Parts: sequence; C-alpha cells; structure tokens
Amino acid sequence: MPQNPHMAPHELTRPLRELPLRPQDEVECRRCGVHCDKVVYPGACVARSCPFLYAFEEVGRTYVGCMQKVFGVEIDLELLEEAEARKPGFGAVRATRNPLPMCRAEVESTYVSRSDDLGCVNPEFHELPVGRPSFRVFAQVSRSS
Repeated sequence: MPQNPHMAPHELTRPLRELPLRPQDEVECRRCGVHCDKVVYPGACVARSCPFLYAFEEVGRTYVGCMQKVFGVEIDLELLEEAEARKPGFGAVRATRNPLPMCRAEVESTYVSRSDDLGCVNPEFHELPVGRPSFRVFAQVSRSS
C-alpha cells in the first residue's frame, strides 16, 4: 500500500466467518459492508413502565438504565422526557445484548449504499424477539389419503 508501506496486504481483509447457530441473537452484524446494529428506544421503556428499568439519583439528577443490560448506558431522565416530548423524540441507543420481547427494538443499517443485489448475507439477524419461534415456515407438505 502506498499510504502505509508497513501494513501487509492480508491485514486489510478479514476472512468471512461462518454464520453462527443463532444469528438473530447477535446485536451487531459485520458480515458484509453494510454494518447493522440492533438498537432499542429507552423512551419506550419509560412510557411502557418496563419492569427492568431502574432509576437512581446522583448530584440532584435522576438517571435510568436497564437491569437486563439490553442497553448499557444510564440516561438523565429529565433530558430523556424533554426529548420525548418533541419530534423526533430521544431516539435509539445501541443494544448491548439481545432485546427482550417487550423492548421497542429495530435494526439500523449504517452503510446501506454498500448493499449488493443479493441483499443481506445474514437475514436472520433482522429477526427481533416478539415471543415467537425464530424460524419461518415457507412450505408445508401434506399427504393425501
């Protein structure tokens, strides 16, 4: 490389890893150039009175977080509520573990322009928990008697 002559060419590319057994349980996907992350909306946790939301006071401010560590940040409750009162709201934070069925969760893609004609190489990653099996029935075989 002319920009960095000390870097070996094999360091520039990572080999494609095999798909995991349960890709829908991952919180990020880097198997193609698009780069997708699962995100959750802490404002929805407050609005839904999520049983896993905790609060604590420090320096006269109230902060909230997730006991299940679905998101790993603690957020100033007053600022979160102020942001939720305006459009577009507080927004999403990156999930640090698989969202629970009651979480308002989505998959955000960073570099959508990098996608190719075949689409996602890991489509099961986009399956979010909604209290149903992680597989899809796409055909059924019936026997006539």
